[in-house]
Amino acid sequence: MSTQETSGSARFNPTFSRHVIDTIGPATDPRSRQLLGSLIQHIHDFARENELTIDEWMKGVQFINSIGQASTPIRNEGQRISDVIGLESVVDEIAHATRTDSGDIPTSSSILGPFWSPRAPFRELGGTIIQDPAPNGKVTLMHGVVRDLITKKPIPNAVVDIWQASSNGKYDFQDPENQTDNNLRGKFRTDSEGKYWFYCLKPTAYSLPTDGPAGVLLKLLDRHPMRPAHIHLMVQSPFSPYLIPHLISPQISNEAYKSVTTQIYPNDDPYLTTDTVFAVKDDLVVDFKPLSGDKTATLDLEYNIILAPKHFQGAIGMGDPSSKL
Repeated sequence: MSTQETSGSARFNPTFSRHVIDTIGPATDPRSRQLLGSLIQHIHDFARENELTIDEWMKGVQFINSIGQASTPIRNEGQRISDVIGLESVVDEIAHATRTDSGDIPTSSSILGPFWSPRAPFRELGGTIIQDPAPNGKVTLMHGVVRDLITKKPIPNAVVDIWQASSNGKYDFQDPENQTDNNLRGKFRTDSEGKYWFYCLKPTAYSLPTDGPAGVLLKLLDRHPMRPAHIHLMVQSPFSPYLIPHLISPQISNEAYKSVTTQIYPNDDPYLTTDTVFAVKDDLVVDFKPLSGDKTATLDLEYNIILAPKHFQGAIGMGDPSSKL
């Protein structure tokens, strides 16, 4: 086949991409056919629109190779690259955009990120996720109520899964010299009134690791690597496969409720508007208030969680109702 129209009406072969897509075999399932066909079309169009050179194409191949080479069982560089280009946030928005006819919305979702663990232990209500000393860490009493989006009634037995970095900006498995397994991680089951409460730290901003492909990409884009301080939350079904340690399939909901994965951010963090993974939404910004009379904590954080019923459809596909900062 010629790669150029002899008439000059088209610089590149206008049928080539269609030919590549049409070679997908009949045994390919419909969804894979749709996704891979669309990917081939878009990536061919990208190459043509930008007149990608051979050297640039090879640099891209080498970069993709480096993502796999940098990844380990505890370092998911592919997911980190997805975060840096905002892809995980887009997928999250597509999956979770929901609101009622009255305009009420469930707790906004946010990206899972690469630091979740399926092995976080269940802890008693009122307990702490702080296992190890955290120099300069500010102990916080975090509490709230999990409620139904439609009825506004509390949801008992929802499991609130929490994880966060320590005051040095590192998660437990990044910092084995200072942190034991499951430090700053835990699951708490809401009581009969839908309430949960426990002790954690006011979170600390931290840098994404820059010693791998994500750092290369951020430097090329002239962007900083900082994430605003945040706490990760999940609330899952007591009978979800997520609770089985060997199944890494995160789901957050009471048995009758839709899943939600999210992050919350202190309102005084300097990186809220320039989060390097684009995960901040207005309604996820919270206020840590001074607390007196508590022997353990100096700060108080109230965070109430709204879950949509599992079969509630609402206004799906309208985009995330909570604008990003």
